[in-house]
Amino acid sequence: MKVAYFGLPLGALALLRDGHALGVVVLSPVPAPGRRRLARLLDSAALLDFLQGAEEQAVDLALRMYGPDLLLSWFWTRRLPEAWLGCTRFGGYNVHPSLLPRHRGPNPYFAAIDAGDSITGVTLHRLDAHYDTGPVVATASLPVGERNAWQLARALDRPSLRLLRDAARWASEGRLPPAQAQSEQEATWAGEPEGDQLRLDWRWSTERILRRIRALAPVPGLALAIHGIDFFVTQARATSVPALALEPGEAAVTDGGVVIRTADGAIAIERAVHADTEADWDGATLASLLAEHAPRAPGPKT
Repeated sequence: MKVAYFGLPLGALALLRDGHALGVVVLSPVPAPGRRRLARLLDSAALLDFLQGAEEQAVDLALRMYGPDLLLSWFWTRRLPEAWLGCTRFGGYNVHPSLLPRHRGPNPYFAAIDAGDSITGVTLHRLDAHYDTGPVVATASLPVGERNAWQLARALDRPSLRLLRDAARWASEGRLPPAQAQSEQEATWAGEPEGDQLRLDWRWSTERILRRIRALAPVPGLALAIHGIDFFVTQARATSVPALALEPGEAAVTDGGVVIRTADGAIAIERAVHADTEADWDGATLASLLAEHAPRAPGPKT
């Protein structure tokens, strides 16, 4: 079984450990560990790295010369052209970090948390001409819990890698499970957050606000400005409403931290990143810095 692989180095290393022959390896334009180790392990295979300026013409040539039986993708960041899929005998398969057809697209972590999903997961699916629309072969589920976007992404790494290895093994044994078409009626799109998705409404419930903060954390975080200091909130928790008569969106800077009123309670900021210096502050440090700018007054609306 001759395999062409597209994605992060870790996936290629796992397939090599399982004994699969990789003749073409194309790495995503994403800084990730394992590149040098992978280069040492690949013998005569074509290694093309888009982080180092690889071009599509080189991929075309490598695929035509190698003639892979199967194309596998794991955290490849671009749509694979149909011409590349057509170079294989058995087509291509990808592992996507959501339960397709829910949250197709580049950022299913933000989407799953922000939507309030209790369960997410990973999906092995056939690759076709469109983005994350191919028939589903297998899935694995995982509770979202209280994870932020980065934590959720890391939690999904292991089950997604397991499905990638399963796909290679099943194909080599000639027993890939039948694929089921996705339901377009159930499909949702998970693009990179932008516009209103980068903000929130302080008239929302505390639970909804904390969900938005987790979905944006740790990068970019929720942008706020209090007492002339711009920062990004990366962690917060529910807390009791301060004695001060605050309206939703108003902040109280006290010795205990920074508290912001919501529709049904309040949140306390636990971690924040300074917008200019990228200094990482805990809640107490942030409160101290804000108090220096307005030591006797609650903060303005954020």
